[in-house]
Amino acid sequence: MPSLKELELEIKEFCAERDWDQYHMAKDLAIGISTEASELLAIFRFKNNEEIERMMADQKGRAMVGQELADVLYFLLRFSERYGFDISDELIRKMELNRKRYPVEKAKGSNKKYNEL
Repeated sequence: MPSLKELELEIKEFCAERDWDQYHMAKDLAIGISTEASELLAIFRFKNNEEIERMMADQKGRAMVGQELADVLYFLLRFSERYGFDISDELIRKMELNRKRYPVEKAKGSNKKYNEL
């Protein structure tokens, strides 16, 4: 399985071959993340939990979801590569913050935001 850095390099090479750096500024990549996340969300729109579970058990439904997940990851990795973020380090830092914000004794079984616990 490739590492995140290896995936970033693959995306960087793909974009360089197509001369796309000129189109991949921070704003454009952030828009791409949002757009692709919205396309993922649209798959679930107007479906109840039963319909979603059936879709997730179906090969065609899973493929649709998988493609949108890959699109979100593509833009996320492209952004992190272009602007020098180590996305693994960023996630570790965020999880450390989340552990403080959501201590088990307060957050277990709750879906409240940290400032409501």
